[in-house]
Amino acid sequence: MTKRFLSTLGTTALLVSCFHSPAFGAETPAKTTRPAIYDENADGSKQIADALVVAKKEDKRVLLQFGANWCGWCHKLHKLCQTDAEIAAKLKEAYVVVLVDVNKGHNGDINKKYGNPTRFGLPAIVILDADGKALTTQDTGKLEQGDHHDPKKVLAFLNEWARKKT
Repeated sequence: MTKRFLSTLGTTALLVSCFHSPAFGAETPAKTTRPAIYDENADGSKQIADALVVAKKEDKRVLLQFGANWCGWCHKLHKLCQTDAEIAAKLKEAYVVVLVDVNKGHNGDINKKYGNPTRFGLPAIVILDADGKALTTQDTGKLEQGDHHDPKKVLAFLNEWARKKT
């Protein structure tokens, strides 16, 4: 009986240790936080006004990316724009990029001014000419492929709306 008791006790201890291990979620480490890519205190009107000055001076378009720091797709698109060499080069050559925070209604006036692009979800893109006129609004869901943004679709969109240099 003692042998059977010890065997049962050992099995119980093994089961208890399994259910209290990180693999079973009892003591999981703190969730990894993403870096903030949107300035949650920034005035979108000022961000855009500053970008338009640069765009006019450098003969570029302004790309507004509406999003929020909690938005996984916003982070995916941002990372793609930084890590894909062709996309990063096109953005540098042809656009002044403004990340407009719309978390909890922040910059709601800017969202409304540009036709409520967030109606498509986040992120949403609006392209402006150097005078501030909205040229197009892009539902970024149409740039996705599975669980990521398709670099070819993103680059095609950027090429389509880049200012044609004469």
